[in-house]
Amino acid sequence: MTEPTDLPALEQALSGLTARISSLRQARAAYPADPGPTLDAALVELDTARDLLRGAIGELGKSRRRPAGPGGRDGTNRELKLLRTLYRAMPVPVIVLDASGTVRRVNAEASRLLGSPDGYLTGRAFPLLVDVSRRAAFRSHLTSVLHTGETAAFPTRLAHQGRAHNVQLVLTQLRMAGEPQEMIAAVALPVEARTPEPGRAEEQDATPDEPQLLAGARRQELLSQLTRLLLDEESLSQPVALIRSGRLLAAHTADWVIADVVRDGVARRSLVLGPTNQPVSRLIRTLERLSPTAAPLISHVLESGTGVVHEMVEDESLLGALPDGVPVLQAARAGSVLSVPIGVGDETVGVLTLLRLRERPSFGLADLGLMEDAGAHIGLALRAQRTFHERSQAADTLQTGVLPRTLPEIPGYDTAAAYHTGAGPRAIGGEFYDVFRVKDGWGFAVGGVVGQGEEAASVTAMVRGGLRTLSVWEDDPAEVVARLNDALVAQDTGMFVMVAAGFVTPGRRGGRVRLASAGNHPPAVLKGDGEVGYTAGGGMPLGIEIGTKFPVEEVALAIGDTLVLYSDGLAGSRGRSGQAELAYGEGRLTEVLARCAGQPATSVVKAVEDDQRAFSGGQVLDETTILALRRAR
Repeated sequence: MTEPTDLPALEQALSGLTARISSLRQARAAYPADPGPTLDAALVELDTARDLLRGAIGELGKSRRRPAGPGGRDGTNRELKLLRTLYRAMPVPVIVLDASGTVRRVNAEASRLLGSPDGYLTGRAFPLLVDVSRRAAFRSHLTSVLHTGETAAFPTRLAHQGRAHNVQLVLTQLRMAGEPQEMIAAVALPVEARTPEPGRAEEQDATPDEPQLLAGARRQELLSQLTRLLLDEESLSQPVALIRSGRLLAAHTADWVIADVVRDGVARRSLVLGPTNQPVSRLIRTLERLSPTAAPLISHVLESGTGVVHEMVEDESLLGALPDGVPVLQAARAGSVLSVPIGVGDETVGVLTLLRLRERPSFGLADLGLMEDAGAHIGLALRAQRTFHERSQAADTLQTGVLPRTLPEIPGYDTAAAYHTGAGPRAIGGEFYDVFRVKDGWGFAVGGVVGQGEEAASVTAMVRGGLRTLSVWEDDPAEVVARLNDALVAQDTGMFVMVAAGFVTPGRRGGRVRLASAGNHPPAVLKGDGEVGYTAGGGMPLGIEIGTKFPVEEVALAIGDTLVLYSDGLAGSRGRSGQAELAYGEGRLTEVLARCAGQPATSVVKAVEDDQRAFSGGQVLDETTILALRRAR
């Protein structure tokens, strides 16, 4: 077509172009199954828009060359204002670039297409808006237009602010009088990603794209692997959930993984992983020392609790800068960045940030959704880990009150003891052992509350303290146990306690031990010659009925004999299959003790421990307590 040579003609041509583009949009909406004719016509209109833009530039050049006369300056200003208005109102996206590809002007339609505020793109590199896989082709076209002056038209893909568009891009050289630098006009019109064959539109719409299906399956598998990893017992009991998750993501979906976690109200860097095939160890150490709050993107995610994806890095300051001033994203050669909160619900406990290198495919909205799910999973794991740690600390604190730090020395006796919480996530149990001073000698006890948890441990501590306190005034272990039982019933704890307690008086009667039993397993007596016997034991557990009487017996220990007290956790522990008929029992204990004749108390206890571990296949599931007293010379 002939280019308009005056402003009225430009205005008229622009009005016609606007009307025709409106008609094309209506046609595309009315006939979506047959977009071919509409697409062909749209490309023709692109040529028309290019010619109009050339005409407008020509008029602008003429206006600058006109001499200023009466009313000349005002007339020129009016023409310039009109040309700017025409450019801004152009119904197709138009972007003016300089020779380096930097954006100099963006009209309203281009801003609408790319979803950016007016003026936001000015001064930014246009290639960053082009799909990574097509940037090289764009630069080649741009160079060709600058060198030859010939217009270039080609399909490409633009992405910005989470939006992506397949467009037909036309690059035209602009020569403006008075401008020392050449400019390029980039005209873009959105087109369909692919043109379906006539008559097969419904079939193609109904059939999912195979690459999309494969990508979706890979994302689902990654989330499944992450879930299995976070549910692993070690991930819950040890602080490894975050680093394991980061390694998985680095291996499957990102080149850089950065995790920041809030501790004591302050965000702290917890993990930095970089490409394993590049020399980035120094950069990793530098990133580890940076404050997360210096990164605008991370601060935004922490404050808003929402994820953000930048398909193409436009602002390299999103993650802050290194000490030498180089932007982090530039140093990491990041072409795409994604950042999501770590947390559950409204609670944000950290931020997970992933980077892909410039030559890699960009992150998309599907990746954002996947990583938001991953952030929620990691948040749940961290919360479970924190809860586990707090309960373990509570267990340690409570057990300080139910287990002696060291065993005191009983004159004429060699003593040893062992306690195990059992395998699996550590539970706060109710078993205990103790050795303590009494009215005329020494006391000792082994027992356990029927139950687990903080309440069971508190009852255990009360029983242990009660035994120690009452034994200061009573010289009969059965009376001590009876009074303790009445106190437990009065407290109405709802828990039963099994106890075996004994007193020994050093001196001439040093071999006489008085034992009282409240439902505990009968203590074993290992003779110096290897013979093994058991005391009567029995009795009713504490805490059931007030006024209960408990049996007491006196056991004579010769020099070299060993008295072994043990909890229900040992006698009732299960074998490899976990079946009840494979309980450890007194029969196996007898065999072990018989092999320990003449050995010190520590050797006896260790032999029982080792045998139970072998019986349980190396995994002792039950809480276990053992106490041994061997009469020495």
